[in-house]
Amino acid sequence: MGQPHKQTLERDLTQAIVEGAALRARPIAMTVAVIIPGLLPVMWGTGSEVMQRIAVSMVGGMITAPLLWMFVVPVVYLMIRR
Repeated sequence: MGQPHKQTLERDLTQAIVEGAALRARPIAMTVAVIIPGLLPVMWGTGSEVMQRIAVSMVGGMITAPLLWMFVVPVVYLMIRR
């Protein structure tokens, strides 16, 4: 009797993780879509020699962090909960 209940809980947890990631996708994508174009003039604008290194690392972080947050973190959480 415990096995079907455990399967239901795992299915509910998986569904909650997928729904949570889907709910966060749009706000995260909108944030990235605004910040990256805002950093482009800092990277390639006139007098950008000083700030270019900072802007490049920020753009790299704005690309990788949301991907990790949307795909890796939910999978790791699911693995820990099992």
